[in-house]
Amino acid sequence: MQIVRVALGERSYPIHIGSNLIGDAGLYVPHAKGRRVAVVSNNVVAPLHLERVRQALTQAGAQPVPVLVEDGEQAKSWQTLDRVMDALLAARLGRDSLIVALGGGVVGDLAGFAAAVYQRGIPFIQVPTTLLAQVDSSVGGKTAINHARGKNMVGAFHQPLAVIADVATLDTLPDRELRAGIAEVIKHGFILDLPFVAWLEENIGKLLARDCAALEYAVRRSCELKAQVVAADEREAGRRAVLNFGHTFGHAIEAGVGYGEWLHGEAVGTGMVMAAELSVRAGTLSREDAERVKRLISRAGLPMQGPKLGVERYLELMQVDKKAAAGKVRFILLDGLGRATLRGGLDEKLVRESIAAAVQ
Repeated sequence: MQIVRVALGERSYPIHIGSNLIGDAGLYVPHAKGRRVAVVSNNVVAPLHLERVRQALTQAGAQPVPVLVEDGEQAKSWQTLDRVMDALLAARLGRDSLIVALGGGVVGDLAGFAAAVYQRGIPFIQVPTTLLAQVDSSVGGKTAINHARGKNMVGAFHQPLAVIADVATLDTLPDRELRAGIAEVIKHGFILDLPFVAWLEENIGKLLARDCAALEYAVRRSCELKAQVVAADEREAGRRAVLNFGHTFGHAIEAGVGYGEWLHGEAVGTGMVMAAELSVRAGTLSREDAERVKRLISRAGLPMQGPKLGVERYLELMQVDKKAAAGKVRFILLDGLGRATLRGGLDEKLVRESIAAAVQ
């Protein structure tokens, strides 16, 4: 097992990375012993992993209570949040209780937000079971549900007590979900670490083949990179915004086609193609490096073109992006592979051209 620490003072926490970790009672003891614990999961993940987590929590001296929600992005809603709250109250969980988020990014975001607001906030642990959640959404304390007008528009910063990233859970992950997670791995390289980009170009086949050593390295390096950024800018006042490379376009795709039609990582993959194109047109990235971006995304099996929503619709959806300032959309651009920056004031013509160049 490897451990990456997110350094946030009194809110610091470990990310445990390895194989066959979710059934290790010792990882839960420091946080769960003597507590009532709600294990929030969904009806796809629970049959695969819930019993091992329940047994581990029981061995750790906790009293686990399962709370199941539906699978898919549609679960990040007010209605599902209300059902979770009702279950917590029915189980008589108090402020001394704990939530364990067992599942992918949707479960982690939903359960984390429930923990942030239930009785004005209770602690939680992330146990991510998808690659996307292990390398990205479980780390950093962003929790949220969606709104019809935009993704993750209702949420809170609420750091977990720990993250348990068990790569063995990826054995049951559908290929499409695996590729979606690789999108976020690739993103970390594009914005923060050129040598990691080179490693990914060399090892993308191993990741797609679920090579355990390659997956563990990809998860660890992604978490190291994200932890550094989060430690420097916990609440996204500045530098942390670069982690949203490809997300301005990607969130527009998700909202435009309806949540769940495209997986988050698929939308981010196409969003990175658009963002790389915009970087070229804005003069911050060479065409050669943009082609390198596109080749790696293509080799990961991610979609290269966005849905035909119409350029005007894309622009409309991007207006509610959380990086907007003074009513103007700002974009994460590449200043070269391994370097990214937040830029505003771009000519709308360049944005339109970048969208048009990557739409089916």
